[in-house]
Amino acid sequence: MTSSRTPSQSTDAISESQPRYRDPEFSAALIAWQKQHGRHALPWQQSDDAYRVWLSEIMLQQTQVTAVLPYYQRFLQSFPSVFALAEASSEQVMEHWSGLGYYTRARNLHQCAKLVVAQYQGQFPSDPVLLQELPGIGRSTAAAISAFSYGTIAAILDGNVKRVLARVFAVDGYPGSKPIEDALWLRAQALLPQQDIQAYTQGLMDLGATLCTRNSPSCERCPMQTRCLAYAQGRTAELPVRKPKKLQKHKQALMLVLIHEGQVLLEQRPDSGIWGGLLSLPEIGGMRDFQATEVLAMSEQLPAARQLFGQFGELTEMLALPDFSHVFTHFKLHVTPLRASISKRHAMVAEARYVWTDMAKISSAALPAPIKTLLLTLA
Repeated sequence: MTSSRTPSQSTDAISESQPRYRDPEFSAALIAWQKQHGRHALPWQQSDDAYRVWLSEIMLQQTQVTAVLPYYQRFLQSFPSVFALAEASSEQVMEHWSGLGYYTRARNLHQCAKLVVAQYQGQFPSDPVLLQELPGIGRSTAAAISAFSYGTIAAILDGNVKRVLARVFAVDGYPGSKPIEDALWLRAQALLPQQDIQAYTQGLMDLGATLCTRNSPSCERCPMQTRCLAYAQGRTAELPVRKPKKLQKHKQALMLVLIHEGQVLLEQRPDSGIWGGLLSLPEIGGMRDFQATEVLAMSEQLPAARQLFGQFGELTEMLALPDFSHVFTHFKLHVTPLRASISKRHAMVAEARYVWTDMAKISSAALPAPIKTLLLTLA
């Protein structure tokens, strides 16, 4: 991405505050490498429009480029501007996000678009501090949006950048801990160049994503090889220090699958929490903690399942479908789907959170990926 905008911030004060971290050769080598070997054909690199830059940065949070590409293109087709996104319904936004994961991002995305229209007349602010005040935009994302869109000289520090800096400068300690992260922020600020901020910022992202990867880094092709302390010390596999392991938590859920005359019964999940704002299968008792060695006590849940199914029709049979599991960031969910048949459908109950949805529309519905996969096998 190129821009003729004049950088809106000088790095002199920042870099002079941390003279031990200054290293102009680092940025020069990175910029030269990015211009020759970096990524230049990604769709969001073809414009410095802040809306497109912001959309891509939010989608790329904790998500691979290959997964983001089709979603980004589809979003732009349906919501070509921040005004179009702000005017969309939450259901439309969630449908377009379905399958991309981390659904809080979608809710924040929608709310952010509304605020940009209401507070800034549809023009994203150039100041990273103001960008950070908007939903879903943290310090690093704000810097990236401002740098790519407005040429602002601001430091980013996502996971890829942490890995690059930890290796090149042999930074010990887990980068997610506050003392180490604070030190990395100081270094990231001091390393900022005086010009070519777009190439520099993109270079950090490209280097971490394509060469300085977590496993099997391509050190022989890295522009930092001759200056990388981790490489010189034989510590590329050791750095950055991995997060201390915690015992994985497990949860269980009994989900009800009621299909009748080509439609499936779905439930609108609350806006907050797991799969917030999406449609999903009704649950009995919600998601409960359990040990991996435990078995879901199906017999204890059957009366509640029959009672819920009975609200929607005259129950004829129930059978358990094969269990499946889904891994979240902080726990693993074990699901037992229970399918039921009814002979006659009752009038819809008063609770508005339930909705009958055509099975033919499941592929485009705002459903969690594992639930959509299950229903597509039953269609």
